[in-house]
Order: sequence, then C-alpha cells, then structure tokens
Amino acid sequence: EALVSQNKEKSITGRYITLESIEPLLKQLNRNNEVQIIGKSVLEKPIYSYEIGKGKTRIFLWSQMHGNESTTTKALFDFINLLNSGSELAKKLLNAFTFLSIPMLNPDGAALYTRENANKVDLNRDSQDLTQPESRILRQTFEAFKPDYCFNLHDQRTIFGVSDTGKPATMSFLAPSYNEAREINDSRLKAINVIAAINDGLQSYMPNQVGRFDDSFNINCIGDTFQYLGVPTILFEAGHYQNDYEREVTRKHAFMAFVFAFTTISENDIVINGIDKYMNIPQNKGVFYDFIYKNIRINYDGIEKI
Repeated sequence: EALVSQNKEKSITGRYITLESIEPLLKQLNRNNEVQIIGKSVLEKPIYSYEIGKGKTRIFLWSQMHGNESTTTKALFDFINLLNSGSELAKKLLNAFTFLSIPMLNPDGAALYTRENANKVDLNRDSQDLTQPESRILRQTFEAFKPDYCFNLHDQRTIFGVSDTGKPATMSFLAPSYNEAREINDSRLKAINVIAAINDGLQSYMPNQVGRFDDSFNINCIGDTFQYLGVPTILFEAGHYQNDYEREVTRKHAFMAFVFAFTTISENDIVINGIDKYMNIPQNKGVFYDFIYKNIRINYDGIEKI
C-alpha cells in the first residue's frame, strides 16, 4: 500500500486519458533521450516510447491500443515513477531489466474515447494485415527491440465477473494461445508462470477478484501473434472494483501486478505447478448488466410472450 501511494502519478486520474494528459509527464521523464517519437497516428499525432533500465531481460509494454482503455496507462506511469524513485526495489529492477513502453499506442482513439483508431479499425485485429500506421509502429518496435516478454495492457467492461462468485473481475490475465489447439509451449509456459505469481500476490489484497481471460486463438490479435512468434506475452485486462467507476482502485491493483510480475521474473522464481495454478484462476464471465429489462412483450415465432 505504501509503495502504491508513494508512486501514484497524481496528475492523471479518471477514465479519460488523452495524449495531452501524458505529454507533460513524458517531457519531465525525457532527461536523456529516454523518450522517443516512434511514429505518427492516422491524424498525425506523435506516438511516444519510453525506455529505462540496463538489465539483460527486455520487457516491452504498450497501453491504450484501444483508446478508451486507460487504466493500465495510469498504472504504467505509477510504475515508471517507481522505477525513477531511487529505491532499492527500483535499483534491482533497473539492473535486471530494460523496459520499453508505449504508453499510448492509439492517441486518436484516446481523444475520441473509442476502441478503434481514426480509421475505425480495431488495432487488436490488425496484427497480421498491418493496415494501420499504429499497428506497423507496434510491430516495428517489437522487431527492433527484440523483447524477452511482452505486456499487452487493456481494460475490460464493468459487466465481467469472476465466474459465478458474484465478484467483479477487477484484474484478469491471459497467456494467449500460439496455435488453434491452444497447446502450451515454452514461451506460453513462461507467461503462465508469471500470471500464476501475479495471482498469488493479488489474492491477499482482493480475494476472488482475479479472472482468467478467454484463450481462443485468433492470429489477428496482437498477443496471439507475439506468442506465436515465440515471445512470452501477458495480457492485462483491468476491470471493475466495487463502486470504483473511475478505476482508481483497479489502477492500484494493476500497478501491484507489475511489481509482482517483475520481481518474479527477476528472481527467476518459477512457480511450481504454474499450469495448475493458472488453470485454477476462474474464468471471466459476463455476469453483470448495465440494464435489465423485465416484462417485455416479444413476438417469438408468431407467439406473443412476456
């Protein structure tokens, strides 16, 4: 909890996080060319990367691939604050890792508060065709950086709960499949072990509020593509916490998930029975509703029913 409050980036809050929200932070961080403009969006907005650390394990993270999914962007800046804090934990992480992040891949979508980019394309279905400038930037950065792990950072809707527990899925995770058969190879196993460790860590802070996302294979999704290319990829889905519509409590748990993930990888702390632990995380389910309509008259095969 102390770690969370010490490192929280107070200048960004709520759900609507735009390029204008984060540019001042990137300017402050750019002491020695750590911040680069790696390309432009459809509407010619800059897409930034931020690199820190000198460790041999290379970590690639990107957020707001969907413009209206901003919780992990907030958590990412909190984590960047931790890395710049000078603490013992920060030194340990910076010696173990080189972090390259794209805090906002889809600035046009962020401004419009929409999932898609300005051409109305879902970037997370464009990882094979690469029709969009943002998709190409992500792919080029991936190929140039050669990461050891990828962190694909998203939000999910408030309707998702943890199986039948009646609790919201505040954080859900997935080690995406790399093939149709959803088999587990070495790279997927690494992602599974990290998620098992994150879940172990989070359970003591929010019991029964961690879900496992659906792992059906779609090569057009970026996580499935990177997993298929042999890089362990971890999907974060930040969801709802009770009465936390601004997702500030969820933000805290996403930040903690980063800390648990990277301490586990840096200590090479392989989770025993990782697959079992991962498979035992209950699945995400759409169990909550925005509206419930009752006593509606419908015409069902020519018969009126209530």
